[in-house]
Amino acid sequence: MSDLRFSVIIPTLNEASNIAGCVAAVRALDPNVEIIVADGGSSDGTAALAAAAGAVVVDAPRGRGSQCNAGAARASGNVLVFLHADTTLPSDAFELLRAILVDPTVRIAKFRLSFDVHDWLLDIAARLMWFDSLLTSFGDQGIVIRRDFFAELGGFPDWPLFEDVRLFELARARTDVYVVPAEVVTSARRFLENGVLQQLLHDLWLWLQYLFGVSPYELSQRYEQGRAELRGLV
Repeated sequence: MSDLRFSVIIPTLNEASNIAGCVAAVRALDPNVEIIVADGGSSDGTAALAAAAGAVVVDAPRGRGSQCNAGAARASGNVLVFLHADTTLPSDAFELLRAILVDPTVRIAKFRLSFDVHDWLLDIAARLMWFDSLLTSFGDQGIVIRRDFFAELGGFPDWPLFEDVRLFELARARTDVYVVPAEVVTSARRFLENGVLQQLLHDLWLWLQYLFGVSPYELSQRYEQGRAELRGLV
């Protein structure tokens, strides 16, 4: 479809080390793509760096869901691409998306996942996320969604955690989630900081609690406590 217009929305919080490179990488793939950085009150100059790199910067209440919603409200494109600041799109991302979205039944998509380090356990975890399910679709993989469908779903819930999982859940109830046959590369920094197995088990435990109905707000508190414990701070 020749009328496809992409808006890439990047939620940030203290991503000064990544944001300029992230914006430049997206711009290099397609100079016509709108890039919006939705900043949640960074204290390290992220917003200024994003603006200097050529992104539109939107100030938003802290929280990935509310930041993504604020970015979407500012966006002019009819296809929204939600991308983490430490994730890189494949070199042919927009060519692939244009070809895929010719089909009007494709309303939401994600990419395959890979990490920026080679570790056998992370490689297995990434491969398991090459298909769509409640357990295997997250914002780390990039979320591509038609703007009208995003509005139909009501956007992201204003949750501190698992807002991406919930968006996929709502979408999956109405349509299939298309898996783009190309890989994003995302940072393994939290796995390297906390230990690969420990972080994977921690994430799985949080997900199981979510599945059994624990509030995302309570899970967010447990997540922050777990991060501190993994780092030996408590």
